[in-house]
Amino acid sequence: MLSFFRRLLTDDKAATAIEYTLIASLIAVAAVTAISTVGGRTL
Repeated sequence: MLSFFRRLLTDDKAATAIEYTLIASLIAVAAVTAISTVGGRTL
């Protein structure tokens, strides 16, 4: 399992995919927060 993560970290394509996933998740969290704030309800 550890070798799998090492291989992912050294692969440029996998690193880029992980970065895009992190950015997309941050955008999703910000959107949910903004919508719940504007809507007046919390999740």
